[in-house]
Amino acid sequence: MKPLNEVIAACPPSGIRRFFDIAAEMDDVISLGVGEPDFVTPWRIREAGIYALEHGYTTYTSNAGLPALRMLICSDLQQRYSAEYEWDTECLITTGVSEGLDLALRVLLNPGDEVIVPEPCYVAYEPCVAFAGGTTVRVPTRWEDRFTVDVDVVAAAITPRTKAILIGSPANPTGAVQPRETLQALARLAEKHDLYLISDEIYDRLTYNGSHTCLGAVPEARERTVVLGGFSKAQAMTGWRVGWICAPQAVAELCVRVHQYTMLCAPHVSQLAAVEALTSAETDVSEMVADYDRRRRVFVKGLREIGLECPEPDGAFYAFPSIRSSGLDSETFAERLLKEQGVAVVPGNVFGPSGEGHVRCSYATALPQLETAVDRMAAFLQSL
Repeated sequence: MKPLNEVIAACPPSGIRRFFDIAAEMDDVISLGVGEPDFVTPWRIREAGIYALEHGYTTYTSNAGLPALRMLICSDLQQRYSAEYEWDTECLITTGVSEGLDLALRVLLNPGDEVIVPEPCYVAYEPCVAFAGGTTVRVPTRWEDRFTVDVDVVAAAITPRTKAILIGSPANPTGAVQPRETLQALARLAEKHDLYLISDEIYDRLTYNGSHTCLGAVPEARERTVVLGGFSKAQAMTGWRVGWICAPQAVAELCVRVHQYTMLCAPHVSQLAAVEALTSAETDVSEMVADYDRRRRVFVKGLREIGLECPEPDGAFYAFPSIRSSGLDSETFAERLLKEQGVAVVPGNVFGPSGEGHVRCSYATALPQLETAVDRMAAFLQSL
């Protein structure tokens, strides 16, 4: 038979999921791996979804999404971050942030274009660049710098084929939050070399040591930035599949064009639930963020006490401790910890070369489970 798509065939399976396929076949496993809130979607949001179903809101919406939801998103960005977007021409609703990333890359890239990606980074970035016909150029970030982006390193990676810089802040897997000064410097660099910026801000509400900077609010970045956001993390709505893109009109229009042929629209019921999330669920979000903050401090303190160096992450819900003191590489550490103590973590190297020597631990799980996980990790380290 004729060969299948070579780019897709060459893409390896997710390094995150491999460990959870193993964990699923084991008993008494504490999972610190999947990046999903352990909270159920707040009741008032679920109730809005139930109401929508009961009243027959099961049709398509416009391709760009419900006007009411787009208005609320743009209003929220303006009030929270002073980012100005026109709801009718610069905002669209996507089926999760994953689709938003795919749309942005397909619209921005031509075959052979390069995208600079600071790593460690979310595992989907490089495959999505490849699926859009581009080439990922990885640039390292350093443990010593708390994994903030070194703009000089980014500048040194720019070539005539560079088209865009893709960053996530707050970051998965490190929890790093890029300082406003770094984002401003990246914006000036993009302006100098006529590059686009793609900013994955799905964890924007999950910051603990200062406010989040929306890249679209940085004046130098406004006309060359695609901002991606959604409801999966802060509102605990992973399964509802609602995200959004805010971008300059020319980019947003083409994103809608691809979206209308491939996805048509995000689910109507989910969009109405997202409207409720933005209008009535702020108290729920604040309570969940406060709980993550408590878990963050307790879990990181526990990791340090058992001998694993780990700075407190500034955002998201991941700790990224160094496991170099164990003498094991990341893959071996994660495999043995799972098999010997029943704690599932993700080896840092699946997020890029700079992640080697670390593991990702999600603290989006109940505090007693986190404390038990630390005890088991301590026993594992003592057995080495």
